[in-house]
Amino acid sequence: MDTFALVVVVLTALFFTYTNGFHDSANAIATSISTRALTPRVALGMAAVMNLAGAFLGSGVAKTVSEGIIDTPTGKQGMTILFAALLGAIVWNLVSWYYGLPSSSSNALFGGMIGAALAGSSAVHWDGVVTKIVIPMFASPLIGLILGYLVMVAILWIFRRANPHRAQRGFRMAQTVSAAGMALGHGLQDAQKTMGVVVMALIIADVEDESDAIPLWVKLSCATMLSLGTYAGGWRIMRTLGRRIIELDPPRGFAAETTAASVLYSASYVFNAPISTTHVITSAIMGAGATRRVSAVRWGVAKSIVAGWFITMPAAGIVAALCYLGVHFTVG
Repeated sequence: MDTFALVVVVLTALFFTYTNGFHDSANAIATSISTRALTPRVALGMAAVMNLAGAFLGSGVAKTVSEGIIDTPTGKQGMTILFAALLGAIVWNLVSWYYGLPSSSSNALFGGMIGAALAGSSAVHWDGVVTKIVIPMFASPLIGLILGYLVMVAILWIFRRANPHRAQRGFRMAQTVSAAGMALGHGLQDAQKTMGVVVMALIIADVEDESDAIPLWVKLSCATMLSLGTYAGGWRIMRTLGRRIIELDPPRGFAAETTAASVLYSASYVFNAPISTTHVITSAIMGAGATRRVSAVRWGVAKSIVAGWFITMPAAGIVAALCYLGVHFTVG
């Protein structure tokens, strides 16, 4: 039974990673596609490869997820909590994807973990939730908004005398690099989050100790599923990010992607903080777009997106709590 439960949780975690991939593929490449810097399939293929590579660049975020949010639960109850947490995150990913809402897969996972833990009477590290999730959840979009604006202002000033057509063509080429950097940062952040959950399952099953390094097969399987999901594409959300917030041009697309990638790397390596790639790229797009004129940003769409950010954790948490209660009373 223990082995079966472990297999079910690991497979569910990998499916969550797959949904994360197609849900968040827009984060890395929507701007490049909307500015026609890359064709959709080329962009998706590049993003899938860079996601795969990014997953092997660190483990700090995975450690935060596996140790800093909830107590590692034990036995059958522990497996039930992780299973319910993943179901809550998957359900919210599918709902938000269906409606084209670029919500955070990361916050869906964290909300699921907290909701399932509370339903299962397991301890939640509220200090870790505040410092590693809540504060970055508010700070990273604000930083992305301001930096996106400042980077675009700098670009406009530096290239103020450049030939407009030549500059557009140059930034369209540069977006290939900035989109790759964004996809690498997405792999660095989001693959590690699932790794953290799988590691928790292995610890509960007494397969791994907390001090052990993340097994290679865990890194490879999580990275592969994230890449496959990315290549499947999330066209609904891609339209929202690439067109509905603002009509992007190559310089603003480059500014947004460069800004978002910089924030992702800083959060991963400096703070080991699991931040939302969705929040960062969306706010960076708003910041870069606002340099055209503030009214150029469709703030009504932006308002709906931000509202989705606030309900993601509670919604996923409620679904996860209900899943836990359902599984607990059904299986025991």
